[in-house]
Amino acid sequence: MPVTYDSLKALKGPVREYSYDARDTMLYALGIGVGADATDRRQLAFCYEKDLKVMPSMATVIAWDDTLLFESGLDIVKIVHGEQRLKLERPLPVAAELTSQVRVLDVFDKGEGRGCVVMTRQEITEVGNGLLCTLDSVAFARGDGGVGGPGGSPDPLPPVPERQPDKVMSAKTQDNQALIYRLSGDRNPLHVDLDVGTAAGFPRPILHGLCTWGHAAHAVVRECLDYAVDDVRSIAARFTAPVFPGETIRTEMWQGDAGVHFRAFVEERDLKVLDYGLVTNS
Repeated sequence: MPVTYDSLKALKGPVREYSYDARDTMLYALGIGVGADATDRRQLAFCYEKDLKVMPSMATVIAWDDTLLFESGLDIVKIVHGEQRLKLERPLPVAAELTSQVRVLDVFDKGEGRGCVVMTRQEITEVGNGLLCTLDSVAFARGDGGVGGPGGSPDPLPPVPERQPDKVMSAKTQDNQALIYRLSGDRNPLHVDLDVGTAAGFPRPILHGLCTWGHAAHAVVRECLDYAVDDVRSIAARFTAPVFPGETIRTEMWQGDAGVHFRAFVEERDLKVLDYGLVTNS
């Protein structure tokens, strides 16, 4: 059955149940490089059960569900994760029982041979306490242009300011960073299996894009918010290139009226890997 604008717009997954606990919270923090300096009390607060704190970017994994696009009929091999946007209704708890549902929010057709953009929305609810957060994910389906419907694109993220950054943080990822991060939910073999990595055209497995996204969010929380994670209200950024485990992520940050703008580079290759980043806080 051919993929069409109407068939994509109608996609809605079932309501699923999830849960996470303090161990998952600490494991996620380690997966995005928090705790690399085990003598830093501010980082230790996210990796030690005593007075445990939660990185807000963990919202991307607490109800991990990547099934909807796999069941859409789109050419999965040619889908690229383009952007991730998170809105928090309140700070994430250390542990929680959750329900979640994913649906296609919008589709933008670039035309035959040019692909289409699919925006999905995941609403995560804490049992007994209402909506916890909303995740909007933008995917570029390179092999599925001509599905019909409108052209255009999702509302754009704001560009970073055209001046020198106010803060810069460099953090070297571990060689086994993807092996740690995948334990938080995303078990895609592209990030661990040598044969899958080379078959996809990479010299070796790549780091999860959302792990890079989490590293940058940590940089903003550390350098610009002094780890006031409960104040974070939203995080968003565009993916521009993959990172290999072991490389150094340099995050550049600007204080602005809307919040903290950011982008990130791999220092070893002088390559931009995230752009149009924005963290808002109360």
